Amino acid sequence: MLKLSTWRTLITTSILLISWSVSAASSPPVIAAASDLQFALTEVAEDFTQESGQRIKLAFGSSGLFYRQIMQGGPFELYLSADEAYVERLAANGMTQDAGTLYALGRLALVIPDTTARKADEQLADMREGNVDNSIQRFAIANPEHAPYGQRAEEALRHIRLWDILKDRLVLGENVSQAAQFVATGNAQAGIVAYSLALAPALQEHTSMALLPAAWHQPLRQRMVLTNKAGPVSEAFYHYMQTPAARAVMQRYGFDLNSGE
Repeated sequence: MLKLSTWRTLITTSILLISWSVSAASSPPVIAAASDLQFALTEVAEDFTQESGQRIKLAFGSSGLFYRQIMQGGPFELYLSADEAYVERLAANGMTQDAGTLYALGRLALVIPDTTARKADEQLADMREGNVDNSIQRFAIANPEHAPYGQRAEEALRHIRLWDILKDRLVLGENVSQAAQFVATGNAQAGIVAYSLALAPALQEHTSMALLPAAWHQPLRQRMVLTNKAGPVSEAFYHYMQTPAARAVMQRYGFDLNSGE
């Protein structure tokens, strides 16, 4: 027969476990999202909450860094990557429910702060003519080591033979959102960032922008996937992202939604 103290211990432990379960259930799931989604996904999430009454917590950052965190057991229930290769690796390692789905094609844009006389040119013609030395001392892109938009920016600059000219003047953002901030604040005289960020009012107020040709770089196939930690709320948001209402918001921020699988 159990002693009274043992019963008390069991009851206390049970209460703590129940309290922890209720607390965990009431906490919104954490969604890992590429930083090019900062404005678009925030709007989609607000619409989702208004429609469903369910809340989610968005964490924005580099797709590569999120990939590493999920591989190490990070708490994310849904992962929206700017490069589908990271999702494919997670799926191959058994970290996700399936291979996920393509949700957009990203694009690159050249952005230049309004404080300079230069205006954004989609062909970067004036830079290609050699007018780089005096006018541009700092050129911002996301870090190509782990940010897909940085990798594609490097590809674009190499394609037009500007990489060797600009590589010693690069300022690297931890993610593409930080690279855009460098330009908006005048800490870089130009930069290549996500088109979705260049379209956001917060950036448009301080910069001129030009959409770069997609042929200059490999496609930015952006894929999302539910991790093995996913619960019903994150699953609901995953499906909401594929609705016409969510797609309409994404399209306003320049994402190509007609690419298919």
